[in-house]
Parts: sequence; structure tokens; C-alpha cells
Amino acid sequence: MAQIITMPRLSDTMTEGVVATWLKKVGDTIKTGDILAEIETDKATMEFESFHDGVLLHIGIQEGQSAPVDSLLAIIGSAGEDISALLNGETATETKEEKVVEEAKPTSAAVEIPAGVKVVTMPRLSDTMTTGTVATWLKKVGDTVKEGDILAEIETDKATMEFESFNAGTLLYIGVQEGDSAPVDTILAILGPAGTDVSGIAANYKVGAVVEAPKNEEVKAVAQEVVVVEQSTSGRVFASPLAKKIAQDKGINLSQVKGSGENGRIVKSDVENFSPSAVVTPSQAVTEATNAVAAVKPFVPAGEVFQEEIKNSQMRKTIARRLSESKFTAPHYYLTIELDMDNAIASRNMINGLPDTKVSFNDMVIKASAMALKKHPQVNSQWREDAMVINHHVNIGVAVAVEDGLMVPVLKFTDQMSLTQIGTNVKDLAGKAKSKKIQPAEMEGSTFTISNLGMFGIQSFTSIINQPNSAILSVGAIIEKPVVKNGQIVVGNTMTVTLACDHRTVDGATGAQFLQTFKAFMENPVTMLA
Repeated sequence: MAQIITMPRLSDTMTEGVVATWLKKVGDTIKTGDILAEIETDKATMEFESFHDGVLLHIGIQEGQSAPVDSLLAIIGSAGEDISALLNGETATETKEEKVVEEAKPTSAAVEIPAGVKVVTMPRLSDTMTTGTVATWLKKVGDTVKEGDILAEIETDKATMEFESFNAGTLLYIGVQEGDSAPVDTILAILGPAGTDVSGIAANYKVGAVVEAPKNEEVKAVAQEVVVVEQSTSGRVFASPLAKKIAQDKGINLSQVKGSGENGRIVKSDVENFSPSAVVTPSQAVTEATNAVAAVKPFVPAGEVFQEEIKNSQMRKTIARRLSESKFTAPHYYLTIELDMDNAIASRNMINGLPDTKVSFNDMVIKASAMALKKHPQVNSQWREDAMVINHHVNIGVAVAVEDGLMVPVLKFTDQMSLTQIGTNVKDLAGKAKSKKIQPAEMEGSTFTISNLGMFGIQSFTSIINQPNSAILSVGAIIEKPVVKNGQIVVGNTMTVTLACDHRTVDGATGAQFLQTFKAFMENPVTMLA
């Protein structure tokens, strides 16, 4: 029986996906575990495996194209199987609104569930989660499952969490394939006695629209054309994401690696077995180039316009949308102040001289901000159309750069933490954010945000407010320069910070008073220990 594969939803903000590469073409035999395609999400380009055996009968989204979530991606079935009913599942007279209503109707009520059979649905892992993505299945159909066994790893746009089974039995059916996403409460799997027929249950729980697509012959022709272009284009390296990651870690140029995979694709083993001995050294290249130049006519300048178009990832689109909404809905203004950091440097050196103690300047900035917010709660506010919300608790979000984007872990009740507790928590949350293991609850509820680019040598900059916060503090590098103290020019250390404020909630005088209090704490760190 033919299986419909749809474009997965890989985060709760994702509305479309891009097929980066098709690794199979119409007519190819597919085995469970084969990689069908590489799909670009808002986090990464991920390999999309097949969990079905059969023949690839139809491709609904061509390589390089994007399509909405739940669009028809592919159909896998038996060779020669008639799939016209699947391709024409939506009649010409059916309107879009009627179709949405039909899809929203639950059909599971009409199915009688046999004794001992348990339907497992997509869990809601946070109060804002509407969809989930199966990052990894740790069990396969036919496996015996015990209570407490890990069935799968479920991913949102904020975290990846292990999902335990609360039932024992045999895994009879998988409703959401690895890499695919589905709304909360839709069928994830079915457990029960071995050999139980659950096809009726599975069919009635299955949700998803069938999208009109070109006929097989047209798809095949386009797919063949794509392959030819891929083979003739020298600017793109055809490699799996894992191979790219290993190459990046080892400092290997993928253009020098010969691929052993399908259509010359570079796979993990190619990178691991790569030997640079076969690569031309720089000195050899110079010699060969010199000899070649001597043999040709004098050089005549002839330039060529060259441009490269890189499609926006889903994460970049999400960041662009959210920051644009903040910038164009909140009237930003900026206040900048310079701090004398001599006492902060001396205090930090003294603190770090204690056993098992490590405090960074960023930790001091977070602590000073938290204490200043308690004295100026209007900066710790949120704007609503009907009211201004003043937060008397302090939850500081700390911007962390991750691959292809930005995440903001939140330190809950920051004002109640010591400097060392702040340092420990920031390090822990930043590590989780970069490895995509941070929990949704650890990303929610910020009342104020700090962005620090000082470690990159940036002296000053402005940030866009992380709504619904009313302000964000941009922290620059500590600079050694001549300063005036007691009427004398001496060498001093300064740091520039800029506060971006939402003028709807924070007036200029209020923002300035906050910065004066912040400055007092930073320039006299002993006051933060009281």
C-alpha cells in the first residue's frame, strides 16, 4: 500500500521547508533507512530517512524548491502501483475552507480500539507548543517496548527531549516518521499485542492534505535535469550534513575530497579516510602556476561579474520576521554611557583568586543589571494595548550565538543569585543552547535582555529589543586608553554600554536613571556583595 510522505514541520514557527537535495529519483528502490533527501529547516539541513520499503513513485517538491508544511513531498509504494487516487484526492469543487474543516474533524471516534492496544499521541512539551518533530526513533516497528523505555526524541524549536513509554507491548505502528512533524495530540505510535491489526486505527488518525502535483513523467524529467546540473556545477559541494560537520571540525576542504556515495556524494567515511597527501601543496601550486603563465600570452584584464544567491534558511526567516516586528512596532531610542572599569577589574581578580571561584565581567554586568532593575522596575516592564505590565521579579535573558542564529536562555530570579551562581547558570544554559538541548521552560519568561559582543572586540553597538521586554542592554569591550582622573591624564580601562528602550513604556529620564544606577554598581562592585 502506497505511503504518502509530507513536508515535515520541524519547529513551531516553521511554515515551509526547502528540499536541498534529492538523493533518490522516481523509480528507485527504497529500503528502510535509506536517505531520501536533505531538507532545510529553520535550524539546519537534515538528512531525511525513509521508514518504508518500496519504490519511489512520485516526487512532489523539486530540489531547491520550498513548500508549505504538510505539502506532498513524496509517495512510496509498490512498482507499478496506481497512485492516481492519492494525487487527485482533492476534487475540483472542494474549496480550501471546506478542506480545512474536513481535516480538522477527528475521525478516531469511529474506530474501535482493540483491548490491549494503546494509541500514543504527540505530547505537548510546553504550554506554547503546538507541533512536535520526531528527531530520532529509538524503537522500530516490531520491537518489544517496556514501560520506561525511550521511544523517541521529540524536538521543538527550543529543545530536544527524550519521550518515554508509559505502556508495555509491541510497537505496531509509527505515525510520524523521523524528521517529520505533527500537531500536538495527533497519532505518534501504536502499541499493543504482537500481530494486532491496527491499520484501521492508523488510517483514521492520519491527518494531512493531499496537494496537486505534476504527473510522474514530468517529475522524472525535471529530476533528471537537476542531476545533470548538479554534476556539471563546480561551485557546490555534494556532501551529507554529517560529512560537512566532520570536515569543518577537522579543517578539511570538502572540494578536495572525492565522494563515494550516490552521484558522487561525499559521506562520513570519505571525510574520515581523507588523506591530504594527494592534495597539491601551496608551493607546488605556485610553481605550476608560474610555469603556466610563462607559456601563455601577456595577461589582458577581463573581469566577470559574479554573484552567488544563498536561499534564506527557516531560522533566518524567523529571526528576520521577529526582529522586524520589534523594530517597526516598538519606538526604539538609545542611551549610551561609559564606565570606569578599573575597580571592576581589581575586584574580579580578587574574587577569582579564591579557591574554586570563577567570575566573568559578563556575570558582573548581569548582576548589576538585576540590582538596577529592582530599583527601576519600569525598565523591567511590558507594553500591552490595554495596560503596562510592571514586573517586580527579574528574569534576565542572555543572548547566545548559535549556528545560523540566536537563542536567549533566561536566568530566573536573577537578582537573588550571587555572582558565582550567575556564572554557573549562564555557562550551563549557554552550553545547552549551543547543543540544542535546552528545555523550553529555560527559554521563556524574560523581563530584560543583555547582549554582549565585547569578547569580539566590539566597542559599542545597539541591539533590537527582545519583545515583550521593554529594554535590552548592549555591552562592548573593555578598552585601555588615556582618561582624566583627579585632574591628571592616566591610563585607564573603560567599557561602553548602550540601553535600547521602548519609548511606550520607558521614558528618557527613566532609562537614564537606570544607567546611572547600573554604572554605580559596576564601578563599585563591592556594593553588589552587600
